[in-house]
This record gives sequence, structure tokens and C-alpha cells, in this order.
Amino acid sequence: MMPVRADLELRLVLGGDRSATVPVRLGYRPADPWAVTAVFRTADGDVTWVFGRDLLDEGLAGPSGEGDVAVWPVATAGGTVLYLSLASPNGSALLEADPVAVREFLDRTYVHVPAGTESSRFDLDAELARLVDDLA
Repeated sequence: MMPVRADLELRLVLGGDRSATVPVRLGYRPADPWAVTAVFRTADGDVTWVFGRDLLDEGLAGPSGEGDVAVWPVATAGGTVLYLSLASPNGSALLEADPVAVREFLDRTYVHVPAGTESSRFDLDAELARLVDDLA
């Protein structure tokens, strides 16, 4: 089954009215049914984050996530903006995304793996074998 991808442009909030555009590729693989991968393309190279598909979906409706990744919508005079907050020991970032583009991406992932059916796509025995092989 082919992965689902979407190339988006997010705005990195720099403070005040300043921001910078950051291209990001969202990716979803049915073989890893709970995860969404976001590859941010920066001048210093690609930065990859992996977080829950459900976290991103829930963040479209209201605040979602604790710790390293949080997502929430904000109504503005120009429409709704989706905020994505990322934090790591190396720093943090606040990004703005178009919620319509994120919803379209998620809807395409649900065509491949409907919500609630993720566990039927996950082979626990194969994953454990892979982990054991990686440790050997």
C-alpha cells in the first residue's frame, strides 16, 4: 500500500509580526498506522518529527497533546489557523498551518486505515522480532 504524503508550507512564528515559511512534508504509512511523520525542510537540513495521527486530528477540533508536541486551532479574523508547538532539548518552535490542508491529508490517511482499525494493521510479533534483531 502506498504511503500518503502532503507537501505544505507552514509559518514559523518568530515573534511579534515576524514569521518565516517552512516547507514540510507530512507522511503516513499504513504499516505504521498510528504515526504521522513531518519532515521540515530548513536551511540547515531536514528535521523529522513523528507524532500520533490522532493527536493531529484531535488538534483540529481543540487543544491536543502534552509535552513535546501540542496542536490547537485558533479562530482569527481571516479564518481558523492550526498551531503546532514542538519542543525538544535543542529548542522549540511554534508553527501555523492551514487546517484545511491538514484535514485533507488526514482524510486521505483514513481512506487507507480508518480510525479505530489501526491495531488490525499492526503485526506485534513482527515488530518484536525486528526489535530483537536490532538489539543483536
